[in-house]
Amino acid sequence: MTEDSLKFVIVGHVDHGKSTLIGRLLYDTNSLPQEKFEEIRATSEILGKEVEFAFLMDALKEERERGITIDTAQIFFRTPQRTYVIIDAPGHKEFIKNMITGASQAEAAILIVDAHEGVREQTRRHGYLLSMLGLGQICVVINKMDLVDNSQERFQDVKDDIVRFLESLGITPSFVIPISALRGDNVASPSPNLPWYSGPTVLEALATFEGLKIQERPLRFPVQDVYRVDGKEILVGRVESGEVKKGQGVMVAGQGRETRVISIEKFLVDAPQKAQCGESIGLCLLEQQGVRRGEVIASRPLPRATDTVRGSIFWMENLPYRKGEKVIFRCVTQEVKGEILEILKKYDPASMEEKEEDAREILPAEVAEVVIRLERPVLVDSFSFIPEMGRFVIEMGGIPVAGGIIPEI
Repeated sequence: MTEDSLKFVIVGHVDHGKSTLIGRLLYDTNSLPQEKFEEIRATSEILGKEVEFAFLMDALKEERERGITIDTAQIFFRTPQRTYVIIDAPGHKEFIKNMITGASQAEAAILIVDAHEGVREQTRRHGYLLSMLGLGQICVVINKMDLVDNSQERFQDVKDDIVRFLESLGITPSFVIPISALRGDNVASPSPNLPWYSGPTVLEALATFEGLKIQERPLRFPVQDVYRVDGKEILVGRVESGEVKKGQGVMVAGQGRETRVISIEKFLVDAPQKAQCGESIGLCLLEQQGVRRGEVIASRPLPRATDTVRGSIFWMENLPYRKGEKVIFRCVTQEVKGEILEILKKYDPASMEEKEEDAREILPAEVAEVVIRLERPVLVDSFSFIPEMGRFVIEMGGIPVAGGIIPEI
């Protein structure tokens, strides 16, 4: 992503209006093509509804019929100030895995609450997940104010409830905004229907959030493979953070060895001088003997080398995990054998409330805080610092069984 961009996730209880808010944001920023709007209007008329912006995201026939979002999706829109990437995430527990996948890519979050229904089970669950992911930039929107006669008193009651809950998790929301996504109240412009509210609109609130600026972080170049072309050994991979320049001094992080970039190789580009975050490239180093897949070329501060990883995981496999069973730990291009040494805490997949400490097994769909012991050190960063270096997958028998993040080092 470019410097003037922000990835944010919209989460909340099912039917509280996530997809409608997304459609409204696109419509109000002129990011929705007219033919797409006409398609939405025609579909809404067939189903006997007023213009239903949720259909923009709920594109699958099954989703339109069931009225729920079953997968994550990403969509872009622009304002004069920046580009936004919206991550739409499911609200119901059957698809919690997809929600975690989406939210783990976000730099900020909107937590949506129905003004009429108030804080519900899934609202609390998503609050727990945002806390687990360490997202600090959170805007709460109290939606469907039109269904409660735009009542300031009702807004204040729901606001007090959700703020109290989030603060119990160590989260202080940056904004709490009353809106009607369906009618556009306080989404892109202030609403005369809510004259008692004088704070920012949703777009104005989003404009205050800062992107991760991953391109300004230290260099991380996990080596995917080593090619030999015309007698030259080329390390290939993707720049996950920072940038790399020809002539730059770098570290072979796992070896603690300094070297220098003598050339950068890009497809159909003649003698490039630098490569930026997100680019897949080749590197030739002054001294790169012994560098193989899984190594990380880096600049200081270096990633941490450790054989003990503490992380938060979501167990995706239908069979339980029993402490001590062997696993494969994958982070970027690193692959190491190990085991889950400790299951510190487990959380109920429906309520996200803590259910057990020092457990001996992880059941399907459970969220757990674990300690993983590896056969040899891996190179990692905290998820909040460099996401790709703090995100991992656990495999058993060649099958991905869990995904996780490293909240802090």
